[in-house]
Amino acid sequence: QVQLVESGGGLVQTGGSLRLSCAASGRTFEFYGMGWFRQAPGKDREIVASISRSGMSTYYADSVKGRFTISRDNAKNTVYLQMNSLKPEDTAAYYCAAQPTYSSVWANWGQGTQVTVSS
Repeated sequence: QVQLVESGGGLVQTGGSLRLSCAASGRTFEFYGMGWFRQAPGKDREIVASISRSGMSTYYADSVKGRFTISRDNAKNTVYLQMNSLKPEDTAAYYCAAQPTYSSVWANWGQGTQVTVSS
């Protein structure tokens, strides 16, 4: 269904900032909750943040709370992850995912964008 493409990753120093974008195709973007996940080498994929269809409700992992902000622009079919005060432990491949209405499953995934934070 909805197709997702991440962008905005790169190499930054500790304390720097990046803004990730996830562009969605299709006409039903507004019916999906959206989330950002990340996976570092040798580690399990973990949820970083999520946002409801309306954008009114958000969730953040404890490890990023206060540093990352998730937002969405339904008119542009795009979800964002603003990452501030980056730490080396934030280094990972970041993926966006979509959750259809009434579903508990993250059904659609992007290909990922790499974020590397140097010491």
